[in-house]
Amino acid sequence: MTTTLGAFVLGTPDPPALADFYRALLAWEEVDREPDWVRLRAPEHERPGLSFQLETDHIPPVWPQRPGGQQMQAHLDLQVDDLDAETRRACALGATLEEHQPQEGVRVLRDPHGHPFCLFLPGS
Repeated sequence: MTTTLGAFVLGTPDPPALADFYRALLAWEEVDREPDWVRLRAPEHERPGLSFQLETDHIPPVWPQRPGGQQMQAHLDLQVDDLDAETRRACALGATLEEHQPQEGVRVLRDPHGHPFCLFLPGS
């Protein structure tokens, strides 16, 4: 038996809106769209995908983490060729740049619904 990653799912109060952000950021295509569920995939691959499910009570995590704050369970790492240009593009699409940046070659941002994600250069 072989096990492979099929998809990563983000909870959000507005799945279509958050899917639109990631579709534009990643240049992926939409496979399914419902009011409470959207699935994206890379144009040349069926899987893994990135999906968005309705979570009306979603609370964005605290970054950097601290005791008593909503803890981050996971985040996306997105490799880029030009960190400055892709950071500007992500922000133009609705992301926000975090004040705390843990290392060179990596930028921590938040998507429009508060999920942290990282843009990183190869080798970082």
